[in-house]
Amino acid sequence: MDFSAGRFALRDKDLAAFRANTGMVFQNFNLFPHMSVIDNVMIGPVTVLKQGKDAARSHALELLAKVGLAARADARPEQLSGGQKQRVAIARALAMKPEVMLFDEATSALDPALVGEVLAVIRNLAEQGMTMILVTHEMAFARDVADTVIFMQDGFVVESGDARQVINEPREAATREFLSHFHGGLS
Repeated sequence: MDFSAGRFALRDKDLAAFRANTGMVFQNFNLFPHMSVIDNVMIGPVTVLKQGKDAARSHALELLAKVGLAARADARPEQLSGGQKQRVAIARALAMKPEVMLFDEATSALDPALVGEVLAVIRNLAEQGMTMILVTHEMAFARDVADTVIFMQDGFVVESGDARQVINEPREAATREFLSHFHGGLS
């Protein structure tokens, strides 16, 4: 969908509804530092969805359990590792019950030792049927988890198709060139 002026004239209300059905996980967590983990997860449903605090808390605890952090519900973000913060960010996005999840390089700000715990949560979401769009440089993960891969360069689609085909046997020179930087890491 193109939301630029002229193509789709969405009213603010329609755009807000679209955004409310889309979860976003950023590179740098964007957790509220003055709030506990559970409050970070609850804020969207309480503020935007007007959900009662008891229901929001119950759902937040379920989501924190899903990402392996139920025991850290009362912690503050500064008490968490980068991987834990990113998993809280995932739970926070899921709390809005989105139809689609967007991940913008969700592992790029993490210590390499913590990347696996975030990728495990994303893999679990994929296995549960969550529709996701991931921007990632984790090529082996994308090949193994994605249905479709779209390789973009300079804002344009260079190649798209079945994840294994695009990553293992790219048709376009630009895709092959990019993937050559991952030799050995894609086996």
